[in-house]
Amino acid sequence: MKFWLLLGALLVLASIAVAVALLWTPDRPRGALEAKYLNAPSDYIEVAGLRLHVRDSGPKTAPALIMLHGFGSSLHTWEPWARALSAHYRVVRYDLPGSGLTGADPTGDYTDTRGMVVLMALLDKLGITRATLIGNSLGGRLAWTFAAIHPDRVERLVLISPDGFRSAGVEYGKAAETPMLVHLMKYVLPKSMVRAGLAPAYGDPGRLSDAVVDRYYDLMLAPGVRQAQITKMGQVILLPPEPLLAKITAPTLLLWGDNDGMIPIGNAADYLKAITNARLVTLIGLGHVPFEEDPTTSLIPVAAFLAERG
Repeated sequence: MKFWLLLGALLVLASIAVAVALLWTPDRPRGALEAKYLNAPSDYIEVAGLRLHVRDSGPKTAPALIMLHGFGSSLHTWEPWARALSAHYRVVRYDLPGSGLTGADPTGDYTDTRGMVVLMALLDKLGITRATLIGNSLGGRLAWTFAAIHPDRVERLVLISPDGFRSAGVEYGKAAETPMLVHLMKYVLPKSMVRAGLAPAYGDPGRLSDAVVDRYYDLMLAPGVRQAQITKMGQVILLPPEPLLAKITAPTLLLWGDNDGMIPIGNAADYLKAITNARLVTLIGLGHVPFEEDPTTSLIPVAAFLAERG
């Protein structure tokens, strides 16, 4: 009996090994990714010990906007908005450490504390004394944290479905467990898995184009990025955000799709309660990344909010 149990176990292991071998997903060569996703070598900037991938468009003397993307994304997610806003603003967006062409942080530190250091160093490097921060999801959490800690450097704040309050399966003061499937993606990552992960971010998954899936997939396969994303997930420890949110003095626009399958719009009430000078615009039918799903419609309230400056 033991023989047959052992044989069965060996067959299962052999089957798993064959499946992994067949589905093995290596990193993409950096040169190939740069040929497709890097505008110019000068878009790499040495900041805080990192070679940061940055795009800086629009008049350098215009009011500055800093765009912070969400988990697993890249600066490319902002391109429709950046093109429209660059006529009147200096628009800076960058691949956060552990993402896109920036790749892994040599320090191995992906905490919000490190994120604050990198953002401040970038502002100083570019000579930007004050800026409007525009952040989505994880990038939204970085944006409001920076605004709370460095109010003198933040003009206005646009938070698009920001992360920060606990949700199902996430407790304050405790790192969430990283599922085994997530660890497996370091070795096996079919494109279908990336599409399935992106679909809930769209109010209408039918709007998720093959080109967008290809971009997310390609940049997830940038050297070192998958391990960096796994490490980043393990380092996230949320704390009750109200004390920091209460320190925000910048006028704040909350933008939320009412069909957000990633962070529910119900969280908006918590932000409105905690931030003194905040307002909410609800985007009907849109999801977690409205700037990708419907850039024209979603930009209207943002452009109006930015025009109020002064």
